[in-house]
Amino acid sequence: MMTNMRSTLVASVAKNDKTAPEPIVRPATQAGRFYDGSATRLSHEVDSLLNVNADANGRSVLDSSLAKNVAALIVPHAGYYFSGNVAAAAYATLSTDKRYERIFLLGPSHHEWLDGASVNIGADRYATPLGEVTVDRETGRQLMEADSVFAYHPEAHDREHCLEVQLPFLQRRLGDVPPIVPIIISTDDFAKLKRMAEVLKPYFNEKNLFIVSSDFSHYPSYGDACAVDGRTGKAVESGDVGQFIAAIEANAKSGIRNLATSACGEFAIITLMCMLDRNYQVKHLLYQNSGDVDDHDPNRVVGYHAFAVVRSQKFTVTDEEKRQLKAIALQSIKDSLDGKRIAPTDSPLFAANSTLRQKCGAFVSLHKHGHLRGCIGHFGEDYPLHRIVAEMARAAAFEDPRFTPVRRDELDDIDIEISVLTPMRRIQSLDEFELHRHGIYIRKGYRSGTFLPQVADEVNWTKEEFVSHCAQDKAGIGWDGWRDAELYVYEAIVF
Repeated sequence: MMTNMRSTLVASVAKNDKTAPEPIVRPATQAGRFYDGSATRLSHEVDSLLNVNADANGRSVLDSSLAKNVAALIVPHAGYYFSGNVAAAAYATLSTDKRYERIFLLGPSHHEWLDGASVNIGADRYATPLGEVTVDRETGRQLMEADSVFAYHPEAHDREHCLEVQLPFLQRRLGDVPPIVPIIISTDDFAKLKRMAEVLKPYFNEKNLFIVSSDFSHYPSYGDACAVDGRTGKAVESGDVGQFIAAIEANAKSGIRNLATSACGEFAIITLMCMLDRNYQVKHLLYQNSGDVDDHDPNRVVGYHAFAVVRSQKFTVTDEEKRQLKAIALQSIKDSLDGKRIAPTDSPLFAANSTLRQKCGAFVSLHKHGHLRGCIGHFGEDYPLHRIVAEMARAAAFEDPRFTPVRRDELDDIDIEISVLTPMRRIQSLDEFELHRHGIYIRKGYRSGTFLPQVADEVNWTKEEFVSHCAQDKAGIGWDGWRDAELYVYEAIVF
């Protein structure tokens, strides 16, 4: 009788309990295997790895303007002992001030063949020894509704390590990790990968972060791994999905002993690369392989790359900033004539203006009665704009070997033209070069040369003639030397 009463009471309480069900938590299946299972030791390990790859104050290794525009990372997923340093190089690029709406995690399946993608909408949270991370199940469902190429296969996530191992880095770097969208991609059907990219592309914006999990060469010798991963890495860095696929196929046909794959996450990488356009740059951060960490068997190693995909920002210079830069250029020339140094970089004028402090290249041209009187420029993105303009103005006035130094009595007749250069972007084909819009920079070995965009306005050359003249006349590598050289384009804000 007592037992029946107790059963009835429990049933009654359960029926009237309106509280929400317990959340479904995916457990930390790889704790104690791929990374330490102790929260204390894990925190110390990840922080140590991040500190090695960030600056002394824990800031991003990228310029602050770039760090806030990181759109995606490509990171390895081996045990932290082997690949933790390379993974940390990627996570150290993230700005700790940036707040993302959600993080998309893309990786390969090591256990199940899906011929598609699986979005984990079966878990409310992912657990690690450092706490739990919320899953954005609603966004996952929206992906599945958008295209049947996305589905939910529980078995694809239960034992999979490639996404889980990313979470402790996010927890220690970002602190409060936004909701994640875990996606396992397992198909070699390029049409399906493109469909995935098309569905994901609307989310590939400044509000969200994408993380692609992939190791690279599997099981060649140390030397072969360096060669294979070098080719694959350059293809990723190009941002060209066709070049990446060609590199993967070339490696597979190379006959390299024990090479099982060039990139286990190649399908996730292809999906990411299909979303890239000219507004994104892929920056290579670090390469190592397991032989750099443990030389127990140098004939059988795994390669690890770290990349950051950075969203380009439109660089502009206001009319007031143009006026200030011209004033800086003129003052620099006057100060040189008076034997003075260039104005200090801690001037309140410079400190208050972020554009004048932007690190970029610039050319300063001097004209007298419509004729060139001097022109010197600097391409490196290593000094603030105001400093480069001051230095180049002085160099154009007194160091251009084609002209005698500017005299004081000429100053009233000299016009100053400044060309502020946008960040350079490497191109793989002349199809990416636009005459009159782009300047060209050619580098081959120790030789290099450039034509500013406005040179095209002064000549009647075709695109190929423009590049060939630059190769021959500026870089000194011959008329056709550009064909196997590194080509970069940039734009110039001229005033």
